[in-house]
Amino acid sequence: MKGPPSCALLAEFATAEQLLAAVAKVRQKAYARSVEVYSPFPVEGLADLLGTRSSRIPFGMLVGAIAGGFGTYALEWYAAVIDYPLNIGGRPLASWPAFVPAAIEMSILGAAVVGVLSMLLGNGLPRVRHPLFAVPAFERASADRFFLLLHTAADDSVDSRTLLQSLAPISLSEVGE
Repeated sequence: MKGPPSCALLAEFATAEQLLAAVAKVRQKAYARSVEVYSPFPVEGLADLLGTRSSRIPFGMLVGAIAGGFGTYALEWYAAVIDYPLNIGGRPLASWPAFVPAAIEMSILGAAVVGVLSMLLGNGLPRVRHPLFAVPAFERASADRFFLLLHTAADDSVDSRTLLQSLAPISLSEVGE
């Protein structure tokens, strides 16, 4: 079952200061489900206003590293001790120093793979088509314009539109979801 219907409005601003003021005003309203901001360069103070939360990617990378390292070590131990034991010069079968380099390499690989996959999934990629690409003005998001995308519930769309219009944006567009 889908959640309540939603509406997305895209407001275009000329300066970073206008964008900061708009984000501060929008975040004060309780009906704003989520706010996304697009700008051609990093804007100082924007992350604090948006209330960004810490990422879970480092924890996932730690789990990937531990799984890769312990999995490789266990595989090497099983192969050398259980599956095909060889007594070479009286050395012990479970010679752990020989197993460590490969386990370290697989730890690094496990962390990298989990990190890349987490980043892709967290960013909603791969996504060939995004509704923002249908808005003609959005082409300037990487050049010289600042955009605020406001997701609200459908019953709050009129209030959201009134709020965004009061912030005097250059343009205000409705975005299909």
